[in-house]
Amino acid sequence: MGSWMATIYLESSIPSYLAARPSRDPTTAANQQLTHEWWQTAPAEFEIFVSEAVVNEIARGNPAMAARRLNFVDGLPILPATDDVRALNRIYRKSLGLVGRARRDVPHFSFAVSYELDYLVTWNLAHIASPRVVRKLADLNEELGRHVPIVTTPAAFLADESERL
Repeated sequence: MGSWMATIYLESSIPSYLAARPSRDPTTAANQQLTHEWWQTAPAEFEIFVSEAVVNEIARGNPAMAARRLNFVDGLPILPATDDVRALNRIYRKSLGLVGRARRDVPHFSFAVSYELDYLVTWNLAHIASPRVVRKLADLNEELGRHVPIVTTPAAFLADESERL
């Protein structure tokens, strides 16, 4: 058996950043560049998963752009929704405090927790990597006796890598 690899749940914003044309917004453009740099080595360093929710999200919109997004996840294992994922989704919808459109992001937590993946990687800083939401998720999962993935961005992996050089 090979060496253990950390597992990653790849949230929809990552293939979206990889497929998008460079943004005119300097922060978004920098994050897109960091995502491309991270993606050059991530598939060899991590076991990367997407969910049915991710595939459905990135398949929407402009057909040419959807095809570009789907191309980045082609060949990655797709996690199916299970009874456990659906049960967590109901709990998180009630307890994480996300409202309106932000509730669409709840399934990403449910998949990452149910499948006990090490990391949930996203650029969604408002609803997924929000410190307030991450704290609520950790507290709730501690109460439930559930796994807590590390919610992070590609930039954090690159910063971690530079520390080892």
